[in-house]
Amino acid sequence: MEICSEQDIVLARQVARQAALNLGFSLVDQTRIITAVSELARNIYTYATSGSMQAQELKKATGIVGLEFVFEDQGPGIDDLQLALTAGYSSGQGLGLGLSGAKRLMDEFELQSKLGQGTLVRVVKWTK
Repeated sequence: MEICSEQDIVLARQVARQAALNLGFSLVDQTRIITAVSELARNIYTYATSGSMQAQELKKATGIVGLEFVFEDQGPGIDDLQLALTAGYSSGQGLGLGLSGAKRLMDEFELQSKLGQGTLVRVVKWTK
């Protein structure tokens, strides 16, 4: 789905909530997923003005299922990845919890960014 408005952030949250509910995530994990998705979608809207979110179900050979979300934009990119992942750091007017918060809330977190080319964030939450 495309993310280019405040309404798209709301829709991304709804997609995440429904997917987590469908896979039987606990209420606590549903909240973690929704919060991470909201933060990452808001980052796209705030810093890149537009981008996309892809969501898909995953399944391990052991039968454990999960949700993967990939956020991608062609915005300005992130200059210092380590600094951007520091809790409390914000390059804008936010609280500085977006990237570090999403990393903390999810089981897997991957961040790739190139200045002038954009950013890709991949997060996964597994059922326990």
